[in-house]
Amino acid sequence: MSVPRGPVDSSRVPRFAGPATFARLPRLDEVGRADVAVVGVPFDSGVSYRPGARFGPSAVREASRLLRPYHPGLDVSPFAAAQVADAGDIACNPFDIRAAVETIEEAASGLTENGTRLVTVGGDHTIALPLLRAAAARHGPVALLHFDAHLDTWDTYFGAEYTHGTPFRRAAEEGVLDTEALCHVGIRGPLYAKQDLEEDRRLGFGIVTSADVMRRGVDEVADALRARIGGRPLYVSVDIDVLDPAHAPGTGTPEAGGLTSRELLEILRGLAGCDLVGADVVEVSPPYDHAEITSIAASHVAYDLIGLLALTER
Repeated sequence: MSVPRGPVDSSRVPRFAGPATFARLPRLDEVGRADVAVVGVPFDSGVSYRPGARFGPSAVREASRLLRPYHPGLDVSPFAAAQVADAGDIACNPFDIRAAVETIEEAASGLTENGTRLVTVGGDHTIALPLLRAAAARHGPVALLHFDAHLDTWDTYFGAEYTHGTPFRRAAEEGVLDTEALCHVGIRGPLYAKQDLEEDRRLGFGIVTSADVMRRGVDEVADALRARIGGRPLYVSVDIDVLDPAHAPGTGTPEAGGLTSRELLEILRGLAGCDLVGADVVEVSPPYDHAEITSIAASHVAYDLIGLLALTER
């Protein structure tokens, strides 16, 4: 096995210089094949409130320049344990959501056909549906942990079936999810009606609210999530608005009372040992960010997800 090619050496090239890839990693075309690929999807035509997540991938890449090669929380050097590369962006139609969804699914399927696992940076949450389709085509119906302030299992918005509030309703209907192992984490804020919760439950989802995380603590929550997932192939979808606006102001639909970045990262680290097959980090909207707070948080979330994937390569 060849030694993975890692990021640019920061002792030779300062972090504010060098390539603009995620964590200054090599491009996928420079290494030929990767165990883990970071790919951007600059798409936000499915948003219902603030736009701007189309600029998320570039902002998260810029914020990732300060990431370092050893992850003490997971005791792994992810860029040495696995070949990690930046696969660039999936360019998709900004005017036709259905066409964009098809393009993303096709591109994700192509990137993963040789066993590469993706950490995708959005973009709005609409992109989770085609990514889940691609994951299920390879692994069968997947378990899902969905970190978000919102359920994203609504049926339609203004008659539209494909939006950032509907991906997991569509995924459940299409059979790409393992309905025995689904859970939202961080849910909070007002809903349209109590029926929203009832419909979500019928789809098979459990809910861990942000208040549950506060009261039960991250270790207990992580233990419960691992028990729910078991040994199933797992997909993790992180909407950055799972964090409180104090920790992630740059997002499209902010809600008060969210998780801290520390809580989110510790819950993710508690998933070590799970069969993670893919993940996304979405809804970073740089126009509403301040001092890169949101994109920095998102870059660390992506780094932790890469670390979890790299653990299985050791």
